[in-house]
Amino acid sequence: MKKVKGFGLLETIIIILVTAIASSLSTGIILYNSYKDTAGITYDEMVKDEALKEFLDVYSSLSTEYYEEVDKEALLESAIDAMTKYLGDKYTTYLNEEERVLLEEQLKGEYTGIGVLIEGNTIKQVFDDSPASSSGVKVGDIIIKVNGEDVKEKDATYITNAIKKHSDKATIVFLRENQEIELTIEFKKLDVPAINYEVLDENIGYIYVDSFSSTLTKQVKEALIKLEDQNIKSLIIDVRDNSGGYLSAAYDLASVFIEEGKVIYSLADSKNKVAYEDKTEEHKTYPIIVLVNENSASASEILAAALKESYNAVLVGKTTYGKGKVQQTKQLNDGSMVKYTSARWYTPNNVCIDGKGLNPDYEVDLTITYGENKKIVEVKDTQLLKAQELLNN
Repeated sequence: MKKVKGFGLLETIIIILVTAIASSLSTGIILYNSYKDTAGITYDEMVKDEALKEFLDVYSSLSTEYYEEVDKEALLESAIDAMTKYLGDKYTTYLNEEERVLLEEQLKGEYTGIGVLIEGNTIKQVFDDSPASSSGVKVGDIIIKVNGEDVKEKDATYITNAIKKHSDKATIVFLRENQEIELTIEFKKLDVPAINYEVLDENIGYIYVDSFSSTLTKQVKEALIKLEDQNIKSLIIDVRDNSGGYLSAAYDLASVFIEEGKVIYSLADSKNKVAYEDKTEEHKTYPIIVLVNENSASASEILAAALKESYNAVLVGKTTYGKGKVQQTKQLNDGSMVKYTSARWYTPNNVCIDGKGLNPDYEVDLTITYGENKKIVEVKDTQLLKAQELLNN
């Protein structure tokens, strides 16, 4: 069976730097709307709320009596933003519509397109089972025209938007070995790749988890079928530099491995504390090592803690970020969103790691070689090597 190659660590570092702006919106976020019912304030309660009456009175005065014209929408945005900042919680924030869309796209885990990764105007990756793959697109193909428009001098963002202009298909001219190839490719709903996987030496499976999106568990299950068909005897799950995502994704992924009835995590809000146990019959028995580092946060930490304490997995790497809070979101009528902390989460052994992180069973530093101007020239993944050594022994 074909081996699927995972990212090398240096490549991963580069990818993380490229996506840092998008990640800053969701670092440490755990969304759990599906796990909690919220009881809002009733209209009668709002009518009786003197503080709210005062707020509305000030809003009315400013919006009608200020000496210059007031943008009411911007005024309310500023008020909401100020409320989130007052709480002093870095995970409670106001997101405008553009930021909300970016966050939702990042966590949704699927998109409609042809299924390629573009760098500049060159195809860097063709996703499996995608329209591009079935149409014969190859890595290294250069995009020179999209729907009749010359895009030789355009960047990846422009080309991607040009492809998306049509809702169902795009006609693209590729340059391959000095020959032009024109293909009309229909769009398809695709999963954003959330993992990379391969079989290492000595029948060790390896899965790198890039994000805790809504499609993560499905992708991991498909990968495990292929890895287990190759007779893996153990597994390495790599969540280094993974800043989190959906709580449901962490819960569902842990359920793939952990026995029914064992605790995955607990949530404590202002009223009570509830333990969430594995409810599936599915589980695994082979040894698991989880690779973690200082940028493994939130959902990554939930998965690592659940596997360590309810599966006896071993953690290798560096102490994790230490994000022990979970968030919910509320979308506003103008398309913006408020993201706010609503609970703390606890490990199966009833530990809150907020501000502390998870300590690895084996603390291992990477070996990094620097060249001129402190530029990284080589990264020896000593953390992965340690994991392999432990599993081999």
